[in-house]
Amino acid sequence: MKAIQINEFGGPEVMKYVEVADPIPGNGEALVKIQAAGINYTDVYGREGINPGPPLPRTIGVEGAGIVEAIGPEVTEVNVGDAVTYCTVPGSYAELAIVPSWRLIRLPKGVDVKSGAAAILQGMTAHYLCHSTYPIQKGDRVIVHAGAGGMGLLLTQMAKHLGAYVFSTVSTEEKAELSRNAGADHVIIYTQQDFAEEVKRATDNEGVQVVYDGVGKSTFNQSINSLGRRGHMVLYGAASGAPEPVSPTILSNGSLSMTRPGLGDYTVNRTELEKRAGDVLNWVSTGELNLRIGAEFSLEDAPEAHRQLENRSTTGKLLLIP
Repeated sequence: MKAIQINEFGGPEVMKYVEVADPIPGNGEALVKIQAAGINYTDVYGREGINPGPPLPRTIGVEGAGIVEAIGPEVTEVNVGDAVTYCTVPGSYAELAIVPSWRLIRLPKGVDVKSGAAAILQGMTAHYLCHSTYPIQKGDRVIVHAGAGGMGLLLTQMAKHLGAYVFSTVSTEEKAELSRNAGADHVIIYTQQDFAEEVKRATDNEGVQVVYDGVGKSTFNQSINSLGRRGHMVLYGAASGAPEPVSPTILSNGSLSMTRPGLGDYTVNRTELEKRAGDVLNWVSTGELNLRIGAEFSLEDAPEAHRQLENRSTTGKLLLIP
């Protein structure tokens, strides 16, 4: 089979389109023929060696959807021929992938494999952020950074369903329009305005209850400054790099709290996984949650997909199609 592997850590150029042996499922595993793989910032961290992962050479990617081709012993969750999606399992930038069967979710009627690959990781991330990490209450004011990205668009929609007033930040007017279409109440073009100052002005200096920040270094300090009393800083990613180290005393002005959550800790067992994935995919199937697939790339074009993701020239979700 063909796969995208790295033999060293570095930029997009370290990803190579190579021929590797077809994998064979073992106990509790299924072989999935990948029809679409999601592209996420966590893939960039894996490529750079920031995130832990399998030993080198390593197949990149942690999100995919396709058809179950074979199953190993003791598999009860899926059958051969099922259309499935999954995430947080290494090796999705490939034609075939071995996945623990308990991590596989059958696609409901009306959700195709591209939508499954586009929705599962970012959708479940948005789900745990606004339902569990900081459960949004009706009337809460929230900030969603990168509001026109795949994650930002889903998180904005979920926050609105929960009754929040959503501030989003974007870099261009084109992206601002996408964010507004997703339901954002106040879109701030951060290349033209200081978003913290704009939020304080718009809230009579009261700030917001929560900032959902997947950007990191370039937004961190101003995100903290945007919080109101007893506000919550939810740093779930670092697309611009890790923030500089800070003293906990930064949280003392307003009795603030901060957390650095990850999806794995919010899908620790089959029951929790099925609940979050079920909500997300059912909302997609009914049209309550709209997906935007911004671009599709062939598997061998994975390096170019990473370049476009990192220079922030894309909107919505990016997919690889083997």
